[in-house]
Amino acid sequence: MSLFNISKQLLRSVLIIFFFVLAGSTVAWGAVGCDLNDPDRDVVRLFPESTGYKTIYTSIQKKGGEKLLVTVEKRLGENFKGIYETIDVPYTIYEIFSNKKKIGYIHGVNQKGQFGGIQVFLALDLKGTIKGFYIQKMTSQYAAKLRDAKFGKQFVGLTIKDFDHYDVISGKPSGPLETIKNPAPEAEADFRSALRATKKNLILMDEFVYSTQSVLSSGEAPKR
Repeated sequence: MSLFNISKQLLRSVLIIFFFVLAGSTVAWGAVGCDLNDPDRDVVRLFPESTGYKTIYTSIQKKGGEKLLVTVEKRLGENFKGIYETIDVPYTIYEIFSNKKKIGYIHGVNQKGQFGGIQVFLALDLKGTIKGFYIQKMTSQYAAKLRDAKFGKQFVGLTIKDFDHYDVISGKPSGPLETIKNPAPEAEADFRSALRATKKNLILMDEFVYSTQSVLSSGEAPKR
């Protein structure tokens, strides 16, 4: 076999490997999940009374497929779009425990902001009431104001019912949401994105957990 033929075969093999690596990377980029950066620290901060947590992984595709996607979009008032809202996006639900008693959940979602992604986490009690609001990531010069605890406290006590009539397209709040003040008027787009992310988060948790109260298994024991 000539050196030329060996070079051609080597080049062909390299190109085939490159193709499969690229294809795998494309799949990974197509479904962007949202996890706490430091669960051991963040769980205790959001649930001071907690002693452990269990991590559960699910997705719209896994829980109900196209039918569930249509339901979620209808409740949201807008179709899913972009890499943060594909049917196969993995969602991480943290079940929170105090000793052996379950006391709540933490769940986060990715949301497109004006200049990049926003990660909004909610700490919820067993009935779906917001106990804590946490923006883990935001690309904006006004991020500090929207990530401030004072802004997050305005969401405490709210439920999915308070967001039912919130129009995510117009961004016009109604009912209890009218009392939520934007600490950075210059970042109105990101403020609306945070509200949209909160509504989406509550809808997903209602569909995944509260509406069925089904037990999702992850195979993991509570961490301490």
